[in-house]
Amino acid sequence: MTTAKATATASPTLKQVMAMHHAGQLEAAEPHYRRLMLRQAGDPNLLHFYGLLCHQRGRSDEGVALIRRALKRSPGYVDAHHNLGLVLTAMQRPAEAEAAYREALRIAPGFHKAIEGLARSLEAQKRWNDALHQWQRLAREAPQYPTLHLAIGSFLRRCPGDFPERLPEAARHLRLALDETGAFTCASEALGQVLHTMGDVAGAREVYRNWAARHPDDPIARHLLAAAGGTPTPGRADDAYVRQLFDTFAADFDHHLVDTLAYRAPEVLVAALRARLPANATGLDVLDAGCGTGLCAPLLRPIARRLVGVDLSNGMVEKARLRGGYDQLDVAELTAHLAAQPAAWDVVLSADTLIYFGDLGGVFAAAHAALRPGGWLAFTLEELAPPAAGHALGRSGRYQHARAHIGGELARHGFIDTQLSNAVLRKENGQPVAGLVIVTQRAA
Repeated sequence: MTTAKATATASPTLKQVMAMHHAGQLEAAEPHYRRLMLRQAGDPNLLHFYGLLCHQRGRSDEGVALIRRALKRSPGYVDAHHNLGLVLTAMQRPAEAEAAYREALRIAPGFHKAIEGLARSLEAQKRWNDALHQWQRLAREAPQYPTLHLAIGSFLRRCPGDFPERLPEAARHLRLALDETGAFTCASEALGQVLHTMGDVAGAREVYRNWAARHPDDPIARHLLAAAGGTPTPGRADDAYVRQLFDTFAADFDHHLVDTLAYRAPEVLVAALRARLPANATGLDVLDAGCGTGLCAPLLRPIARRLVGVDLSNGMVEKARLRGGYDQLDVAELTAHLAAQPAAWDVVLSADTLIYFGDLGGVFAAAHAALRPGGWLAFTLEELAPPAAGHALGRSGRYQHARAHIGGELARHGFIDTQLSNAVLRKENGQPVAGLVIVTQRAA
């Protein structure tokens, strides 16, 4: 008869710990993995799965080392090669990930998940033709592969080489993806953007209309339908739209912006601000308004006595917290956050956040109230080409503003000595997006 004491102290087997791990009980599983390591540290399964857990708990380098130890013990362990590729991909080490996926495919040529991983690792290295070859291989070998058409259509949309010629093919795959399980929302967004780029605004509008009808509570569907002219243009992007958009992209946001979109807004904006400040400016109270993942933090830290970031997306704020550099981080709507802090800041800086506002009057008024006399407001926008005036909602879902409109609104809300300059802050579909960098001062 087993006593209660013996039952309480019995150590679970590796199979039981792995089940706990698969159930998402990471914190509970880890001490059991550690105890097992004392007794069977040469077990490839233990090394493999403990390595995966380490990665999931934020210790990716330790995880890679453990999985490599498993592979040294068992070189033919195909799942470990594949999962090593996944971890290295998450660590943005695509060349090493490629090697791991290729080894998995050498052992098991029909391992379709490894073909997908290989295609994505090649794309991350901007080896577009090689990546396309692997996507085509996957389509030949596994035509029923889950979300295959979404993956290929999205790749063709992102791929810059011969981009215009590949758009019809991208659209064809994305239309097929609308029927793939779990792909409808992503495929609708991507297809609408592809059709817009091809000049088929009516087609894009119909895609968004069907999406909104099928998912009436989806704020992204509603916003993009308005951007396509299907409903009246809102004065600014709905909070739910912004929050969902950036929470969704938080995990891969930096990689997508910097590597795919050649994003330069933080560097260009902070350089323009510092050109207006005294040469030895330090000790300032600075608000990074719409801080995102914190790309501006290391650039602003040298001039800041106190650096606070605020963003509507909790996912973005958590990434900024991991990056570090801020004295405080808040999750809040920008205009309300500014209005609640009168005369609190020497600098309010906003990189690519006001592009989600159409009418800028409210946020300018709030920024004026939040700044001390003589304080600085620095921000970026996308330019609305003349002869258009005022502001307009672009097909991307971001607003564009005319130079004269920006200057007039700033003057009306108490800002002086405004300087506007043109800059390419990002690319979209391989093409530069016309941006504006604005630095202005609250009257003393």
